[in-house]
Amino acid sequence: MELADLTRIRYEKHGRVARVTLDRPDRLNAMDLRTHEELALVWDDFEQDDELWLAVLTGAGERAFSAGQDLKELAARIADGSNTPATFGSRGKPGWPRLTERFELAKPVIARVNGHAFGGGFELALACDIVVAADTATFALPEARLGLIAGAGGVFRLTRQAPYRAALGHLITGRPMTAARAHALGLVNEVVPAAELDACVDTWVTDILGCAPLAVRAIKEAAAAAATMPLEQAFRTRFPREERRMHSEDADEGPRAFVEKRPPRWQGR
Repeated sequence: MELADLTRIRYEKHGRVARVTLDRPDRLNAMDLRTHEELALVWDDFEQDDELWLAVLTGAGERAFSAGQDLKELAARIADGSNTPATFGSRGKPGWPRLTERFELAKPVIARVNGHAFGGGFELALACDIVVAADTATFALPEARLGLIAGAGGVFRLTRQAPYRAALGHLITGRPMTAARAHALGLVNEVVPAAELDACVDTWVTDILGCAPLAVRAIKEAAAAAATMPLEQAFRTRFPREERRMHSEDADEGPRAFVEKRPPRWQGR
């Protein structure tokens, strides 16, 4: 499969920004196996394209960011005996590594949440770096109600990104949360009226692109790695992308532009 063969995903490049859209609005952007295969191609290309500095991930239409796993496809596989028991992670499955397991992805990804983000859809949002939601958006990990588990990182990320007791309450009941609740728990950066969603996302895009790309990637790498380290160990650790930033042309360009009272001209090297 090649990028030209995409049928479930819209992948557009606008300058430094990749726009990735889950494009099954009639199925609430539910993700079947082909969707995961297509997403893997997109994320591979995004990582490798030096002209792209960040991505915006969203769902087509106004009803859903993504309803998560395509349960009709899963039920069909169960019925015909082709389904195999699954637990955490996607190794060995179509589309591996999925965004939820691309732990080395240094370029930032913004989730533009425009409706329901359920199950795997919520897990995708949790794997992004910035989450901007419409005030009509809802979030849930309902897997326990289906005899399943939030195996694409929801069990792990929700309990790390929100207070443990609150996170566990949502995990073991499947209760949905409003965008306002998600914001209060620290899961969402900003909540705005649906009509203002694109404009709000654009402000985040603009602000990130105003920063040195190597600095952004070094910060993301170090913050993620150090999250589970003792503070003293974090200070002692040498982070590969920070080593690259430290010796980059951009590390000199920023102070020089400040003194010369002009916008910096980032090279990403």
